[in-house]
Amino acid sequence: MSFTPDYTNLQKSAYNKKIKRIPLYDHIISAKVMGEIMGCGDFTSLFGQGKEGKREYLKRSIDFCLMTGYDCIPFECSTGSVMPGSGSLGGHKDGIIKTREDFEKYPWKEIPDMFFNAYDETYTLLGELLPDGMKAVGGPGNGVFECVQDITGYMDLCYIREDDPELYRDLFFAVGDMMSAIWSRFMKKYGDIYAVCRFGDDLGFKSTTLIAADDIRELVIPQYKRIIDTVHSYNKPFLLHSCGCIFNVMDDIINVAGIDAKHSNEDVIAPFTDWVERYGKKIGNFGGVDTDVLSQESPEQIKRYVFEILEKLDAMDDCGGIAIGCGNSIPDYIPASGFMAMNEAVREYRGDFAK
Repeated sequence: MSFTPDYTNLQKSAYNKKIKRIPLYDHIISAKVMGEIMGCGDFTSLFGQGKEGKREYLKRSIDFCLMTGYDCIPFECSTGSVMPGSGSLGGHKDGIIKTREDFEKYPWKEIPDMFFNAYDETYTLLGELLPDGMKAVGGPGNGVFECVQDITGYMDLCYIREDDPELYRDLFFAVGDMMSAIWSRFMKKYGDIYAVCRFGDDLGFKSTTLIAADDIRELVIPQYKRIIDTVHSYNKPFLLHSCGCIFNVMDDIINVAGIDAKHSNEDVIAPFTDWVERYGKKIGNFGGVDTDVLSQESPEQIKRYVFEILEKLDAMDDCGGIAIGCGNSIPDYIPASGFMAMNEAVREYRGDFAK
């Protein structure tokens, strides 16, 4: 069996157009899982081994996506990782910004240069390696809320909100300025190699948003709009990845920020088909398969679960643009057999294996 990628499948789905060959989409796929499936072993460390290491890392990732039927390769480089003193979000470090003095000393205007100094080579290699018919989905990683947390920490950000509301507000606008500068340069330099642009910004948890909905409306969404307007000016759709229960701000994210598609779902919050029923007439919906199902159920159970989702979507009058994959990402702990059960179920359903 041969597979010919067509990036316009994912692009059209992001624009909320229902297409014949439902595309696969995964936010991030662990190099450990990819390596196990390809038989080459975990190749995560290649990324830190200079230019040729990066080239081999990207080549293997592209080969994996071709082997498993993806029209686009998910790829981003982290904005947070180049921000001086970052690490509060994922590394639980003490936040570098706690006071107005810390804020004023922070090198906000230098960060775009830091980002491109760190990642120009990687994005250039990606563009050189992409085969005909395939483009990437992603861009500069991390969203506005994540970047703020990465230099303050979540708990201290909550304290700042109460102790210094003006500083709290200014943090979001400074991050918005920084991210807008990065995205403007990125689209000019690398927009052509991306079919769909996105960042991930986890705004919620199981029952509601992590900060007040009004704060998201007043401080986060205006920054989203600036970036999304830039992406749209290059005629590319924008996909927001956000975990959590964010129904109380979704209408604003759609109508004010202007997203074209949304990814991430957990069954404990709402099954994927609920998201599609709510928003399928307005935006594309990506995801579907709960991470817990992939990590805990047998391949046979995973296949049945995926087929049930696809059958429910087919039965809907108008489900809009859809892309199927994990509702979150594919981390190291997902069994290769679980990933392949999901992948093969989608490909069987869309007829990739027909003789």
